[in-house]
Amino acid sequence: MDVRLMAAKLRFPSRSQAIEERASRDEEFRDLCTDFRDAQAAQLHWERSTEPEHDERSAEYLALVDDLAREIASALDKAKIIPFHKRWPKSLR
Repeated sequence: MDVRLMAAKLRFPSRSQAIEERASRDEEFRDLCTDFRDAQAAQLHWERSTEPEHDERSAEYLALVDDLAREIASALDKAKIIPFHKRWPKSLR
């Protein structure tokens, strides 16, 4: 299993297979999943931090995690849409 996808698959367990399939053919999607994983790790780091700015940084990363999760969901939704362009033979138009 690709560890870059693990965070996305945990966030969207019912879409685990779709994440695997999309990532297998889309480098941008894999990068998006990697960014999501990294943002979650950073958010957790700041949540546990004792630094004075930990609340602010944790909130910033939480917002980033939510934005990236929406991007992942949107990419998966778009992948399910298959446009059909009817091309009728000229004789039938």
